[in-house]
Amino acid sequence: MKLRLRRIALKETYTIGKLEVWKDNQWAYLCDTVEDKVRDLNKNGVFDNGETKVYAQTAIPYGTYKITMNVQSPKMSNFVKYPWAKKYKAFIPRLLNVNHFDGILIHPGSSAKSSAGCIIVGLNKVVGGVVNSQQIWYSLMEYYFWPAKKSGEPITIEII
Repeated sequence: MKLRLRRIALKETYTIGKLEVWKDNQWAYLCDTVEDKVRDLNKNGVFDNGETKVYAQTAIPYGTYKITMNVQSPKMSNFVKYPWAKKYKAFIPRLLNVNHFDGILIHPGSSAKSSAGCIIVGLNKVVGGVVNSQQIWYSLMEYYFWPAKKSGEPITIEII
């Protein structure tokens, strides 16, 4: 499965994007996203030329990443705090080999404040955030991520 995250609104404290899937020889819209502020301003996938990462306030660099569904999230395994993760036993889509980042997930939330570098999914119906996030995340899990996990299908995401 090939995903693409098109960043469309780079703001001072957050970033809005469109998550798409390659389907039937074209890109198909899945949902909106919210991330932290983009600091990879030259879009080359690294922090250079004065660009720096600020912990829990920086979107991951541009590039293409593999996604795994084979690791349970220790943090999201706290089902009292994260009840939405219980249905899938805390198997959350995790981006691999992101320079300067660890534990980058695709999960529900409402704004960049719930991101800490992760990709938050939902519908961008409010300024600086998303709504219906859990519903959208469940849909992505049910129709895309969980079937890929079960079949062993490789998953990548290109962030542009």
